[in-house]
Amino acid sequence: MYFHTTAPVRSPSESGHLTRADALFHKVREGGRVVSVATVIATGVNAEGHREILGVDVFTTEDGAGWTAFLRGLVALGLSGVALVISDAHEGLKNAIAAVLPGASWQRCRTHAMRNLLTRVPKAAQAMVATLVRTIFAQSDATQVRAQFARVIDQLEGQFPAAAEFLIDAEADLLASADFPVEHWRQIWSNNNQERLNKELRRRTDVVGIFPNRPALIRLAGAVLAEQHDEWAIARRYMSTESLAKARLRVLSGEPIDEEVNAELEAAR
Repeated sequence: MYFHTTAPVRSPSESGHLTRADALFHKVREGGRVVSVATVIATGVNAEGHREILGVDVFTTEDGAGWTAFLRGLVALGLSGVALVISDAHEGLKNAIAAVLPGASWQRCRTHAMRNLLTRVPKAAQAMVATLVRTIFAQSDATQVRAQFARVIDQLEGQFPAAAEFLIDAEADLLASADFPVEHWRQIWSNNNQERLNKELRRRTDVVGIFPNRPALIRLAGAVLAEQHDEWAIARRYMSTESLAKARLRVLSGEPIDEEVNAELEAAR
């Protein structure tokens, strides 16, 4: 997800598969006041399997209009081929994804979802419920993931109906990653990698504290993200070309990758 900024990090390229978006909050001086603004960042995995910084911008509020403008800016700069977007369940962002990237699936970050789920469970039972829910993601294929999801719902409905209802409502968004190659699951079922990037950006921006204006914030954030982008460009592939080929087949067919397709791909190597 992007937008055009006064200090763009990079021109977006065809993502080919995966996009992540998130926001941090910083303080800037505006009109004689210190205000809090949302610094939004998008990263992606391109068709060659390398991670990229897609864009950065600053909003007054992290609302739907801001996210929509951000994504439209990325598309205008060349972002295309997005198959999956991973983020928290921010309604403004979800609506922007549907409006601007209509061909992309959406994966709700399982880490954020787990935190929300556990608020619906007594503290004494949270560890047990968390362990139970994690078994959903410990399966070896999409069919087993969905079967285990149903079993977990059955176990929760009697004792923790609010937790079961939460999972039922979130099923499609939590299990979107299961339709992609198994090799990618750990990289796409949560936003943890984006959180690590945010932590590094926060470390660098905390030194400043209050920025004199928005362009100053974007300049520093852009420099940090450009540095990360360059490191990713020469690092080993984040996803293999073989697994990305499976993902592209999934997107073209609209169906999850099955074992027969996996066997054909392996035979072709």
